[in-house]
Amino acid sequence: MPDQTHVRAEVSRRQILQKILSGAMVGVAAHTGIRLAFPQKGYAQSSLSPDAALHALLAGNQRMVANRPTSIAHDLTILREHTADKQEPFAAVLACADSRVPVELVFDQTIGHLFVTRVAGNMMTPEVIAGLEYGVAVLGIKALLVLGHSGCGAVKAAMTANAAPGQISVLYQHLQPGVARSGGNIEKAIEANARIQAELLCTSSPVIRDAIKAGELKVEAAVYDLATGKVTLS
Repeated sequence: MPDQTHVRAEVSRRQILQKILSGAMVGVAAHTGIRLAFPQKGYAQSSLSPDAALHALLAGNQRMVANRPTSIAHDLTILREHTADKQEPFAAVLACADSRVPVELVFDQTIGHLFVTRVAGNMMTPEVIAGLEYGVAVLGIKALLVLGHSGCGAVKAAMTANAAPGQISVLYQHLQPGVARSGGNIEKAIEANARIQAELLCTSSPVIRDAIKAGELKVEAAVYDLATGKVTLS
């Protein structure tokens, strides 16, 4: 038979988290030292400004670099219940498909907080742009980050442009503009590619462009360092 003290403690914890997620106990959270990794109103989007949304991303990354994540404290059952029928992420991230770039972990976020798209070389295609437009126009994201990463294999492949099996070489044309600005330096190519892809998104999508003009969205490029875990705006 379960220890009743433990059961009561677990029920109490779940009740507190439930109320925090509904925005009813922000004061209790502050009083008890519970640190929330997302805005304090039911869903992640809430009333964040674009600048605040970007800050929330970078602050989450700082916590991860310091090995002090807060997202692991969230009750995943409650989060699933609150997002099963609706999502309101506060930010979107376009990242590379590389297995070493787990986006939610990189920014210390959890279920329902981020709208994530991943493709080799974090590059823009019509399909990628369409997905991000959905994030802006329908989900109401406030910040959009194009995230490159150190040692990107897709960018390296584009720099050499060697023959590759299947359709891998299709990537090269999308990444060549960044390579052209790099002077042969892989890290410069990675950084340039992230900036170029962000610029392409802002110029090719009326949905994104109008949201930026209206002050409803902030778009930035950044690079994630695999060795340190740090994200740096580029």
